[in-house]
Amino acid sequence: MSLKITVSKSTPPTIKLAGRLDTNTAPDLDLELDKVLAAGGIKRLVFECAELDYLSSAGIRCFIRARKAVEPAGGKVALLHPKPAVRKVLEIVKAMPGGIFTSTVELDAYLDDIQRQVRDES
Repeated sequence: MSLKITVSKSTPPTIKLAGRLDTNTAPDLDLELDKVLAAGGIKRLVFECAELDYLSSAGIRCFIRARKAVEPAGGKVALLHPKPAVRKVLEIVKAMPGGIFTSTVELDAYLDDIQRQVRDES
């Protein structure tokens, strides 16, 4: 599965994600994010995640990169409407800010398992 990225240059800029945000698709989001951030002066940035089915550590790094670009100047980054499996991954990462994994491969395997479990519960 791939990732569909739709950028709305509204105020605030909104990046709509559909599909999988993983190692293979994160570079595509990085390119779009570079274009959005190049405008400068962004105080708010929104990621619409209602159609995002999967999130790996590479995708999380994209969100962190956005925060590092926007928040030092007092801005905010928001993730809207994540599905339960994606929300669970975000909650896990928030609960373990330092991480307890020896590699991103190990983290991705763990996140994949968690998302599979959450989807099976639904």
